[in-house]
Amino acid sequence: MLFFCLKILIIGYGSIGKRHTNNLISIGNIDIIIFTKNKEALELEKKGIKIVNSLCNALKEKPDISIICNETSLHVKTAIKLAKNNSHLFIEKPLSNSLKNIQELIKITEKKKLITMVGCNMRFHDGIKLMKKLIEKNEIGRIFSAIVENGSYMPDWHPWENYRNSYASKKQLGGGVVLTQIHEIDYLYWFFGKIDEVFSYTDKLSDLQLDVEDYSGSLLKFKNKIIAELHLDYFQKPNVRNCKIIGTKGTIIWNWENNHLQVFKNKTNKFLTKHIDKKYDRNKMYFQEMKYFLNCVKTKKIPMNTISEAYETQKIALAIKRSSKYGKKILLK
Repeated sequence: MLFFCLKILIIGYGSIGKRHTNNLISIGNIDIIIFTKNKEALELEKKGIKIVNSLCNALKEKPDISIICNETSLHVKTAIKLAKNNSHLFIEKPLSNSLKNIQELIKITEKKKLITMVGCNMRFHDGIKLMKKLIEKNEIGRIFSAIVENGSYMPDWHPWENYRNSYASKKQLGGGVVLTQIHEIDYLYWFFGKIDEVFSYTDKLSDLQLDVEDYSGSLLKFKNKIIAELHLDYFQKPNVRNCKIIGTKGTIIWNWENNHLQVFKNKTNKFLTKHIDKKYDRNKMYFQEMKYFLNCVKTKKIPMNTISEAYETQKIALAIKRSSKYGKKILLK
């Protein structure tokens, strides 16, 4: 797919900023500017990429699109400045660490008719996409419940970095397992829609040197009466990431580790394997996500997971944290 020539600004050059940069280079026909104080990025000047060290200088470039990959707590503040500068916005998950100023951002982007999207790459994972299709096809009938788990050992995420310095480990920067692992909340919302009630126990349990929660166990009740059990943690070995959806006609089970998706049919009492791709390229979903967003900008099509939609999952994540803090069920509007 060929894109018209774009000027794209990337805010932040951590692991996800690097990934987006490499994918944009692969797509081609794009002028890339990076705002970062990471000296490692200076090597990219040899590839014709411009590096700036302030947001003021970045705004002078008048980018068509801005990809916001800085610390979570700075996402909305940064996005507002860029939206006022008429830049379409791709914001890495989570949208923010609070609800502050999100409505202001939405008003600006709508007034200026900007294309916006919050990057939740799991929506582009082959296994999750197939689960979505099976749900829409009513493959297992009326759905009762879902059981979702995402656990991994945080220091292993980026072994070349000190995990203590990551935004994900710092409250001030918007870290914590609930917001950092918001993917599971997002795809459950994508599958089942809005939520009525949340009850959660969320806390710091491990010996990891963090000032944020590293465990969350939650019950989510959707407006369509589906109940989801959600487990998130920063300390589990070996890594585990899976989703089980139970319905009147059977069960769908997806497993990240071998990208193994099966459907159990109650009628036949047998499993049917629908998808196996043990050599799944993790970058594939990020690449497809970015191509999808660029195409939405090109065609002026409203993408999935706009800021307005991501605002809903943000409310769910924050309700999980409030439920644990106050020890009670939280009702969502």
